[in-house]
Amino acid sequence: MLVLPISLVTALALAFVLLHVVLRGDRPRLFSVLIGACALQGLLVSLTQHYGIALLAGAQPILATLIPPLAWVTFQTTAVRAFDPERDLLHLIGPALTICCVIFAPAMLDLVVPGLFLFYGMMIVYAQREGPDALPLMRIETGDRPNLIWSGISLGLILSAFSDGLIGIAMLTENVWLKPIFLSLFTSLSLGLVGALVLSRSLIGSQAVGTSPAPIPDPADEQNDADIMTRLNKLFDEEALYLDADLTLQRLSRRLHIPAKKVSTAINRITGNNVSRYVNDFRVRHACERLKAGASVTTAMLESGFNTKSNFNREFLRLKGASPSVWLAEQNGASAGHQQLSDVAE
Repeated sequence: MLVLPISLVTALALAFVLLHVVLRGDRPRLFSVLIGACALQGLLVSLTQHYGIALLAGAQPILATLIPPLAWVTFQTTAVRAFDPERDLLHLIGPALTICCVIFAPAMLDLVVPGLFLFYGMMIVYAQREGPDALPLMRIETGDRPNLIWSGISLGLILSAFSDGLIGIAMLTENVWLKPIFLSLFTSLSLGLVGALVLSRSLIGSQAVGTSPAPIPDPADEQNDADIMTRLNKLFDEEALYLDADLTLQRLSRRLHIPAKKVSTAINRITGNNVSRYVNDFRVRHACERLKAGASVTTAMLESGFNTKSNFNREFLRLKGASPSVWLAEQNGASAGHQQLSDVAE
């Protein structure tokens, strides 16, 4: 009976994921490149560790060290800022260093490969330290989910570094037979985790405008928190910008001509909420008005800037203490009660 190694099964699964992403065409190209690199790495691990194709052994660490910087650049250019060739291509230094190690100092690979995985994994974790407001290109509607998903991807990178440490211990203790087991298990887990999480629609944000997220300098940059909130509330009242389902912190920043960091800081200090919750407060109030006017729950959801029922229900429950249907029933019951009291009084 044909038995496929787990790393090859992971590679095949990622290949189907890649095909799905390409056919849908709704993801940035870097997502496809990242999934493709993970699939190819799984294939290389299978061919070298399980089928003994030594000719490909040198390519395995090189491709492996391409994945962490690729994940970092994908994270940055889809969630934080626009792609900047001069800035982002510098991350090819890691794979270039790996090539030098393969040729001139193979022993150094045991430090370089796990070091790069650990470094970029921790970089993604650190970049998210401020929560959802640290990802200005993410749709505000998605709330904390992009942070959670990218945290999972960073965990996959860190697991790869951990596996290399276990392999090193196995080699030092002369348990060489454990190497292919550790390599297959942890590689499959980490690559599968990265590839699967990239599928989430919550990672689809708005394209950054220009090469920097910072707006054109404006005197409004010097305003205090209260002034920023006054301008933001006015913008929402006059243009109902919160109804845009693709609204991002970067778009708010550009409309106000104020840096995204200052906008998110003002919202946090004045309201005690992050940008996502602040915007969703407006959306839920609008949804309540539409429900009272006779709109269905789905119609009210879509017309209020929400894309998914899960987000809508979660935010509605947070603000109103009940699901939309239960809240509407309570409102109708209260209205009927008031009407009965009025009839009695007459």
